[in-house]
Amino acid sequence: MMIILLNTASAPLMSTLLPPILIVGGMGLIFGLVLAIASKIFFVKVDPRVTEILEALPGANCGACGEAGCAGYADAIVNKGELINKCAPGGSNAVFAIAKIMGVEASTTIRKVSVIHCSSGGYTNTNWRYSYEGVSSCKAAVNIAGGPNRCDYGCMGLNDCMNACMFDAISLDENGIRVINYDRCTGCGACVVACPRQLPQLVPIDHCVYIKCSSKDKGNVAKQLCGNNAPCIGCGICSRNCPVNAITVKDNLARIDYDVCINCGICATKCPTHAIQDLLAGKRKKAEIEPEKCIGCTICAKNCPVSAISGELKQVHVINKEACVGCEICVQKCPKKAIKMV
Repeated sequence: MMIILLNTASAPLMSTLLPPILIVGGMGLIFGLVLAIASKIFFVKVDPRVTEILEALPGANCGACGEAGCAGYADAIVNKGELINKCAPGGSNAVFAIAKIMGVEASTTIRKVSVIHCSSGGYTNTNWRYSYEGVSSCKAAVNIAGGPNRCDYGCMGLNDCMNACMFDAISLDENGIRVINYDRCTGCGACVVACPRQLPQLVPIDHCVYIKCSSKDKGNVAKQLCGNNAPCIGCGICSRNCPVNAITVKDNLARIDYDVCINCGICATKCPTHAIQDLLAGKRKKAEIEPEKCIGCTICAKNCPVSAISGELKQVHVINKEACVGCEICVQKCPKKAIKMV
């Protein structure tokens, strides 16, 4: 009797639930069919090379290539003919992997790293205009009376560049100065974009000399405002001593043309305010001629920018180690590979 009562009671309930269940189920079936048909009609075929290239990229999505991210760059390579060597974080490994996928010859470019064109911004080496207590951001601080640094071209020390770096390549030393780890820096340019004064800039990694100042103030003013006492004063001594005329002075500020610079470091030794940083100071190798290979063609002597090589035609040449600046031009020019750096 109990069972009969339950069945009788459940009949109205089932009759009430059944129509909605059938309706919802039918709608699901119809929508599923519509989506299936739409997926066929609007299907966009993706070139498998896009997926392969995306897997070869580091996935940093830094935007250094000029695209919104790695996926955009992979698509641009396959469908727009974009260059395959624009991924800074991926380096040569990514270039060769992409070249293999695309069936083209790999062509790498010289890796670039960031250098900071200012030597102030630390705890004790900055001439502060006021004590800033607002939002900890250089972009915010620069809008308040030109920023806390009295030098209108100097670092404000609030670390926008460091916070923007996705590879932990920027850190602070004991004085709060930003230091770049060149083993970690990928040259993505995120720090350049983050800095409201564009103090970080990308330079070729094989050029280890740069101006660590951005001031366009005249010499005396620059000296007064620079808290580190190392401003570029636009004196032109570096320019006059550069053996290849790679340095020009414009708006009271020295600038290095890295397409011309031979990385000799002479400018850094001549700068009276030590505003030029030479990362290879004391570490440069000197050129040495292997006598058994030298044919006395004089090509090395003719191309040496500092006249450090001497010798007669068809005679073994000699390098003046004191005069040699380690630029390696002779090594590159020697047709017999008779010169090495030691």
